[in-house]
Amino acid sequence: MSNVKLAIVYYSMTGTNYKLAQMAAEGAAQFGAEAKIFKVPELAPEAVIASNPAWKAHVDATANVPAVTTDDIVWADAIIFSTPTRFGNMASQMKQFLDTTGGIWFQGKTVNKVVTAMTSAQNAHGGQEATILSLYTSMYHWGAIVVAPGYTDNSIYSAGGNPYGTSVSVDQDGNLKEDVKGAVIHQTKRLLSVAEMVKKGQ
Repeated sequence: MSNVKLAIVYYSMTGTNYKLAQMAAEGAAQFGAEAKIFKVPELAPEAVIASNPAWKAHVDATANVPAVTTDDIVWADAIIFSTPTRFGNMASQMKQFLDTTGGIWFQGKTVNKVVTAMTSAQNAHGGQEATILSLYTSMYHWGAIVVAPGYTDNSIYSAGGNPYGTSVSVDQDGNLKEDVKGAVIHQTKRLLSVAEMVKKGQ
């Protein structure tokens, strides 16, 4: 998998999906892929962010994480998206970024990108699966190859694993309620394995 280039694209308000992105990057390193973590641009006004200490702390802590561009999508063979759920949909920040990819889509540069997704919510039935599916809808329009984890590893049966993509719930302090690292690493491995096969076949 050392020839696979992986972009891990996340949005995180207080750090949960950044943690998932870091787990995925750790998994990619285990399998020899070249991985880069990117955040999507923030849309919320600075005054709103500053009014929430946890949000402001996370923004400050990740100031050095580069914002994703469409060039990063073109660069990548495989992409992991990670976004919190917003009423059963992806966060508006993630959706806004995807809405900017029309140019590379029109040029055919999103075709056969190998993609998967992860998400989070404050409770176990907060719309996580619907959020992942909402993101995959855009990927079908891209002509991307969606690689869901399915029930392909014991980690999927643990808390946080599901056949659509890793999802996790958090407590009021933003701590993960489940240990999902195994599920994230398996999902990353599965994605990279398929991306490697696609590259060999091109």
